[in-house]
Order: sequence, then C-alpha cells, then structure tokens
Amino acid sequence: MTHVTPPGHPECVDRLHAVERGLAALPVTREEAPLAAADEVLRCHPSAYLAKVRRAVPTTGWVALDGDTILSPGSLNAALRAVGGIAAAVDAVMAGQAQNAFVAARPPGHHAETETAMGFCLFGTVAIAAKRLLDHHGLSRVAIVDFDVHHGNGTQDLLWDEPRILFASTHQMPLYPGTGSASECGAHGNILNHPLRPETGSAAMRAAYDTHILPALEAYAPEFILISAGFDAHEDDPLAALNWKTEDYAWLTHRLCDIADAHAHGRIVSTLEGGYDLPALQASVAAHVGVLEERGR
Repeated sequence: MTHVTPPGHPECVDRLHAVERGLAALPVTREEAPLAAADEVLRCHPSAYLAKVRRAVPTTGWVALDGDTILSPGSLNAALRAVGGIAAAVDAVMAGQAQNAFVAARPPGHHAETETAMGFCLFGTVAIAAKRLLDHHGLSRVAIVDFDVHHGNGTQDLLWDEPRILFASTHQMPLYPGTGSASECGAHGNILNHPLRPETGSAAMRAAYDTHILPALEAYAPEFILISAGFDAHEDDPLAALNWKTEDYAWLTHRLCDIADAHAHGRIVSTLEGGYDLPALQASVAAHVGVLEERGR
C-alpha cells in the first residue's frame, strides 16, 4: 500500500484493495510479508543495482525510472516486502506449514532485468524465489509458469543461464515488452515461450497449455512450481487483448496443481503480477486462489 503511483497510473494501490475483496470470502490464512534482507535481492541482482534503486527513492512525490516505472517514498520497502513475502511463502511450503501460497504484493516483478527496472517492476521477485529454492533449500528442478499477458522478459533475463529452472510463458504477441518469441530458448533450453495472437481467446490459451506447456512440465517433473500470476489477459483488461475469461484462471490453476501433485508434493507458490481492470482482477484472483485453497486442504 505504501508504493503510491501518480493518479491514473494502472499499477496503483487500488489493485491491492481489489485483491483483498477477491480474497475476503475465502478461508485463507494470512501472514504479513516480511522485509527481505539485501542478500535475498542479490541472488539475482548486483549490489550496484540495488544501491542505484536506493539512491533514487524520493523523500516526497515521485521519481520516474522510465516511462512506466515509478518510485515513491514507500516503493523500496514495498518491493523488499514483495521479495520477503515470496521467500517466506516458499519457506513455509517447503517446511510443510502450507501446501501452497499466494503472495499479494506490489510492485510486480517479472519485467525487472538484471540491472534495469522496467514495466512497473523493480526486482525479479519470482526469479529470486526460484534461486532461493535452489540455493537455500537444495532443490534441483524448479519450474516457473508465467501467464501474465505481457512476457516476463525480466525473469527470462535473470534465468537465461540457469539450467536448474524451467521458465514457461504464455503471453500476447505483439505487445510490450517485445520479447518472448518461441526462438528464445535460454542457454540450456530452459525457457519455453509460447506467444499468443491478439483476440484468440480461451480456446487458444487452453490448447497452448494442453499441447505445449503442460506436457513440457510433465516431462520436466519439477520439484516446486512458482507462478507469475498476471490477470491482465482477462477480456476486460484495458492493456491487452487476449480475451481470457475468469473461469480460465480456475481451469489453469487446477491443471498446474495436477502437475504439482504428480511431481512436487503439491508445492506451489503464486505471486501477483499484472491485472488492471479492478473488477476483473478481483474475480480472477478469487478464482485462482480459490482453487489453490481447495487443492491445498
């Protein structure tokens, strides 16, 4: 809530209010996201970049790191709590304290590259969590599934040369940030991009997962699944045109839980990325987390 963007900015505090409304009727256990230590950020970003972001934080008002990415006085702490929240979530799931978790955090993270803030994002939250699972928890096969309508160029950049992580993404193309073609496969064949054309809707999405993404996950047999949960592919979202429906998020979450049940002891952590139509965000989060809650009992 302390990451305050200028009036009219799509990545706004009201997004978290919409998420809260979506979660209100669900019997979920809530935990406050802790502040991440610098070392957690340094799993993916150099210290010079973290210092650069610290120096840029204003004492009042706003600072624009680019045309989209804004810092207010509370932005750095919010971003560090996003990182701390997903770290705490993966720790809880690894310890058996929860079957799965959803991290309701902002700013989002999947556009943040190694030394570049962009696309509303400061730190590569989901990539940092994946590295924590490898280096702190000793896993050897972690999968990230990104269903945000925009390609997670930052996650791809941070994990391009990491053979222990499979990054799989569906996203609209053409669209910001312009990356994510099927030919972008990572240094070890560890990246699977499946771009979707505008206006293709639910059928194309489900076919992409049934034909490409889910079989790849089955073959990979991940020990843990992380989700970059962007809800901006929804038909009501103003920033894109894939025209997914609310029930598509429930369908997809069930399918990912099936993979997790088969290979990862059901272990899933999902973190909020995009989603900018507030009623659609509320409904989609409720559908997504409702399945996680049901499957995690």
